[in-house]
Amino acid sequence: MRHTRTALVAAAAASFALIGVSACGGSGSGSGGSSSAASGTYTFWDPYPQFGPSDAWAKLVASCGKQAGVSVKRTALDTTDLNNKALLAGQKGNLPDLMMVDNPIVSTLTEAGILNKTADVGLDTAALQKNIVGAGVVDGSAYGVPIGANTLALYYNADVLKKAGVDPASIKDWASLTAALEKVKAGGSKGISFGAIGTEEGSFQFLPWFWGSGADLKTLDSPEGVKALTLWKDWVDKGLAPKDVLTNTQTTAWQEFATGQYAFGENGTWQLANAKKAGFHYGIINIPGVNGGSAPVPTGGEFVTVPVQKDDGRYAVDKKIVECLTSNANYLSTDTTLSYIAPVAAVQAQQVAADPGLKPWVSALAAARGRTSDGLGTRYPVISEQLWGAVQSALSGSKSPQDALAAAQQAVKNHQS
Repeated sequence: MRHTRTALVAAAAASFALIGVSACGGSGSGSGGSSSAASGTYTFWDPYPQFGPSDAWAKLVASCGKQAGVSVKRTALDTTDLNNKALLAGQKGNLPDLMMVDNPIVSTLTEAGILNKTADVGLDTAALQKNIVGAGVVDGSAYGVPIGANTLALYYNADVLKKAGVDPASIKDWASLTAALEKVKAGGSKGISFGAIGTEEGSFQFLPWFWGSGADLKTLDSPEGVKALTLWKDWVDKGLAPKDVLTNTQTTAWQEFATGQYAFGENGTWQLANAKKAGFHYGIINIPGVNGGSAPVPTGGEFVTVPVQKDDGRYAVDKKIVECLTSNANYLSTDTTLSYIAPVAAVQAQQVAADPGLKPWVSALAAARGRTSDGLGTRYPVISEQLWGAVQSALSGSKSPQDALAAAQQAVKNHQS
């Protein structure tokens, strides 16, 4: 069936309600739209309302425009507003020249006919880390350039572990992690805090365990998937994780860990600054897979994209601005500001040299996956909603892990039929 662009945009709007940001936030408002190629003004939307005109990010955007011979009108919106505004602008044909969007949204905007392939505007992503770029790949083609990435790992409280007689280096797989949690609890401290709230954040936090079991998002109720959900349920039932994980966001899960009572906290790169202010000795280890090794973790972060324009003469300048924003030098400064890991090995090495505490995050991202990767594209929001619902059902005790995931898989199947 051949879809019109308007129909695709309308369909995409529904899926946006299911995807939330995993690492960035804020609020803002603004407007955009293209002018003629000769006007010298290019519009740029980003999801960083926390950065005003005097901040380094805004200055970089302006500088990249100046280097390309134009001025840039920047509009900062929160992620949800930006997504919705992009869809509306796509319908009306007044998209900005450039947009930075959360990586799971790339496939939705692509299906709506809003974004150009990077190759079609002369942008090359070959030198970037493939699994990070993969979050913006649809049907084998890249539709954006990652500005950087963040992801999840396990923060640990070294003082709590020492008191319990646990060496963090001994944690290699699920069995050794569970054994450590049991020792910590026996010693009078608390085990692990994470976020299992019924939103995209809940799916984001569960994915390392789901993928780390060997499960695949195309089959939610596989034995491996059931094993992953059973792990979380057992932790909650045995008091190794608090019951309030059901309502924990990544922020409230961090607040629990920051009390100093927990041995472990699953959280992201964006909490590094808070970790340094926590008041106790901490460390970071990769989330382990069921039988060892690093579990695949989901990538967070934004992509710089070039929306479709009526005047394709504007793409040459768009290309220059994107290449400036994503140069190695600017990756280093921007990703330091955003607590992101660069998508380029050479810049990652510079980041680790400047801050050795980033080494575990570089390692974690080496095993990371885009949430819409594996050909899921716009199917991901529906799958994710059913996944976080299954987690909620199992941890609350309303369904067994098997029944919860079976119902989720059936719901996905019904939606796709």
